[in-house]
Amino acid sequence: MEGYRREAVWDPFTRAWHWVLAASVITGWMLGEFRTFSIMQWHIYLGYLTGALLVLRYVWGWVGPAPVRHRTLLASLRGMPAYVRRIGARRPSGVPGHNPVGALSVIAMVLALTAQVVTGLFSQDDALFYSGPLASEVSSDTVVMMTGYHNLFARVVLVLVALHLAAILYYLVWKRENLVASMWHGRKWVKDRATRGE
Repeated sequence: MEGYRREAVWDPFTRAWHWVLAASVITGWMLGEFRTFSIMQWHIYLGYLTGALLVLRYVWGWVGPAPVRHRTLLASLRGMPAYVRRIGARRPSGVPGHNPVGALSVIAMVLALTAQVVTGLFSQDDALFYSGPLASEVSSDTVVMMTGYHNLFARVVLVLVALHLAAILYYLVWKRENLVASMWHGRKWVKDRATRGE
């Protein structure tokens, strides 16, 4: 592809983390949405797994490679106005990491999932007699509030996942950039230095 080169961007840990998180969140959401007494404990286990993965992501954002660092994501947001103006171009973004929209998506998803996990620790399902591990440590009013927020953030996460999938489809069909393949093998089309300012 003229003006681009294939470059290794996503490290093995980030790629594995992404796919395990996706499986954990989707399965956990389904078990929570269509919960029964017999599978509710698995919903809780997946909440623990998602929480552990989020902790790893926060740490990796400090010590991992440049494309996944917290400061890289935040710095990318500064280029949002210029990026949005050319988002309709029928070519890959060419960014050696997350483009500004992708960075915003990562930040939103990680924060929403963090809120979902934290509220789940204090939530309660009266119908199935299940409670989060910390529900007994707070007042009943707090449990009710946290349960409401837990249900709310389940919807927020669902919307963010839908937007994520829509963006993947848009980049694949319109911008000719296969984001799924990039997150599988780690390589993506990156603009040559001479053309990055375009």
